[in-house]
Amino acid sequence: MTRAVELHDLLFSGVALLAGLIGGLLLRTLMRWLGVRASRTKWGGDDVIVDALRTLVPWATVAAGAAVAAELLPLTQRTGRNVNTALTAFVIVAATLTAARIVTGLVRTVAQSRSAVAGSATIFVNITRVVVLAIGFLVVLQTLGVSIAPLLTALGVGGLAVALALQDTLANLFAGVHILASKTVQPGDYIRLSSGEEGYVVDINWRNTVVRQLSNNLVIIPNNKLAGTNMTNYSRPEQEMTLLVQVGVSFDSDLDQVEKVTMDVVAEVMSGVEGAMPEHEPAVRFHTFGDSRISFTVILGVGEFSDQYRIKHEFIKRLHRRYRDEGIRIPSPVRTVALAQGSAPVVIPQQRDGEQHPVG
Repeated sequence: MTRAVELHDLLFSGVALLAGLIGGLLLRTLMRWLGVRASRTKWGGDDVIVDALRTLVPWATVAAGAAVAAELLPLTQRTGRNVNTALTAFVIVAATLTAARIVTGLVRTVAQSRSAVAGSATIFVNITRVVVLAIGFLVVLQTLGVSIAPLLTALGVGGLAVALALQDTLANLFAGVHILASKTVQPGDYIRLSSGEEGYVVDINWRNTVVRQLSNNLVIIPNNKLAGTNMTNYSRPEQEMTLLVQVGVSFDSDLDQVEKVTMDVVAEVMSGVEGAMPEHEPAVRFHTFGDSRISFTVILGVGEFSDQYRIKHEFIKRLHRRYRDEGIRIPSPVRTVALAQGSAPVVIPQQRDGEQHPVG
């Protein structure tokens, strides 16, 4: 027989519960102070740990006070066992959520500290969170007296059926893991696919890769499609790249003067345009006797892929102005046609596709 609840039982239980609440508030204040101290360190992991424990420690203290309060009350054995089980399950749930926050936060911190995966790791964070929460869920069921052996067996059989039904989703998941692990593509890289899509990689998650085009539109690419297509990564092995600009001058030009003037313009652009690389050694290389010009290539250095448009724009504009001032002629393509014996030849501009010019 359980004795009746008396006044002093309620008083002592109330004191224990109140002590748990006060202890929780004090510990929360302490954790807030530790958070301020942790924010001053260089390592970001301590911030993640303190922020997660700021929730767990106070609630665990309150649960401990409630457990002591329950022990001080004259409860039946069954009721006391149920109260302890419920409080234990509550603490396990809180600990599981805290562990998930700590582990995922540390994974994100490590990813951000590495240039190869900085700004990403979404897929690793999600996988880690699911694994930790699943383990915590199984522990809670075991604590509540639910046998998890049949559940694990059912999950094994059901997992096979789910895997067959979600082949595409799982293919995207493992393709995403493979892409990140192989480091062929990372967030921040500029890529171009053989199908024509190109842009900056924004994120690689468990299902797809998000690419932001220069027009600021987002292209969503399934991971298995990205892993199975031909792709050019303009940010690997290094972000700096070489820009080739094709130029042509007339046959009567002084090529030494052309080279000198062109290099002067290159030096001006490399030192005065944002995104250019002044330390890169530029070059002018003549390579072809064309139909109406001598063609050559100007080699410039740019910081990243998107910088090439600005640099090419400024280079062509300044080079055209300088050629005009120096009297260097950039010829238009022409074609000479002999009409008949005794007739003067007629010179007409080179035809474009779909254009017709009358003769005579």
